[in-house]
Amino acid sequence: MIDLFLYNWQVRDDWFKWCKSLPEEELHAERTGGMRSLFQNLVHIIDCELLWINYLVKDPVTYEQREMIRTLDDLIVYSDFTKDLTQRTLSTWNDGIENKSIQITSSNGKVHSFTYEKVIKHLITHEVHHIGQCSVWAREIGRKPVSPDLIVRDYK
Repeated sequence: MIDLFLYNWQVRDDWFKWCKSLPEEELHAERTGGMRSLFQNLVHIIDCELLWINYLVKDPVTYEQREMIRTLDDLIVYSDFTKDLTQRTLSTWNDGIENKSIQITSSNGKVHSFTYEKVIKHLITHEVHHIGQCSVWAREIGRKPVSPDLIVRDYK
């Protein structure tokens, strides 16, 4: 499944490049849906990747500068940090680990059990979902979005 992470990260990096061409106020402008701005949508994607990967590792990792993320460059550093942890985690993947389970207690106290495989699939599709929201917002401001077309990308 690492190849789908490589694909998502390539698309994410293309969005970072795309965002560099925007005025700062457009990057942070409030939008309908998602996390309410292009910037916050990208932060959310990375936050969730780190959160869920931390559920799968023995020693969870925190990003000490998380509360200081204000600029696109800050966000790119955070993304690279998270990608590195994810790559290291997936590189230790072995036969049978996809069936291993984790238990998560939701805010209402309910305990959920998820397989590692389901968590990884969730991370992949979660990013695709939020990148789709960025594409809608790009069109709303009259800009061509990043193409997410997997078939023509060389992401391996």
